[in-house]
Amino acid sequence: MTMPISTPPNEARRGSLACVGLGMTLGSHLTPLARSHIEQADVVFAGLSDAIVEVWLGRMHPDVRSLQPYYAEGKSRLKTYRQWVGLMMAEVRAGKRVCGVFYGHPGIFAWSPHKAIEAARAEGFQAHMEPGISAEDCLYADLGIDPGRYGCQHFEASQLLFYRRRIENTGYLVLWQVGLVGDRSLGRFRTGPAYRQVLVDLLAEDYPLDHEVLIYRGATLPIQPPRIRRIALRDLPQVALTAEETVVLPPAEPMRLNQAILDRLDALDRLEAHAKM
Repeated sequence: MTMPISTPPNEARRGSLACVGLGMTLGSHLTPLARSHIEQADVVFAGLSDAIVEVWLGRMHPDVRSLQPYYAEGKSRLKTYRQWVGLMMAEVRAGKRVCGVFYGHPGIFAWSPHKAIEAARAEGFQAHMEPGISAEDCLYADLGIDPGRYGCQHFEASQLLFYRRRIENTGYLVLWQVGLVGDRSLGRFRTGPAYRQVLVDLLAEDYPLDHEVLIYRGATLPIQPPRIRRIALRDLPQVALTAEETVVLPPAEPMRLNQAILDRLDALDRLEAHAKM
């Protein structure tokens, strides 16, 4: 009788982790490398908020496990994200090839992928983040913004309130998650007009109240156009916002020359020209 050959424990296949981004628009933003990670995984975890997207993802892999049920009103999102890390790492430790799938770029406004990869590498597992097209990338394209022209600052809106940050109003200011601004519990999915008024009062130190503000949400389906609303800064508290919408403030003042630095550079240019004579 021939006995089956078992694999010694020290030769067992090691687990691995790949966190990939779907991009923002369903189907059209998925890269070949991200698709490969999904298709070759043993188990796929989906950090997605749209059931349609999860169904579409299920056509690529038979074992897609949604992470959305771990959210709950009043429950700290940080607790939820830690649970996500624990779920992915449990399968990695079991020797499986795990793929975590997230909207946009998996490393932008996504705590769990960074922490899961950090934990996997610390335990000696192979872990990789595959970039995707982010909401920021879509914003530049849809709003016609070149961040290299005037410069561009990005802040999570609540962070801008909680800490003393320096706003440069001669460039673009991009504020993320304004619909949640001021939430310190990490347990709410929205805050009200009074919280946005605190943000407006802070911004009014650097911008006139009639300054134009753009409210942007990128398309998530190929048949959808991006949503762009234009309002005055003073009206921001009264406009309903979702967590997915981003607020953009165009430059309020022209850039000012730094004459002292320009004079130093002129002197350096003259020195170099003299040295070449």
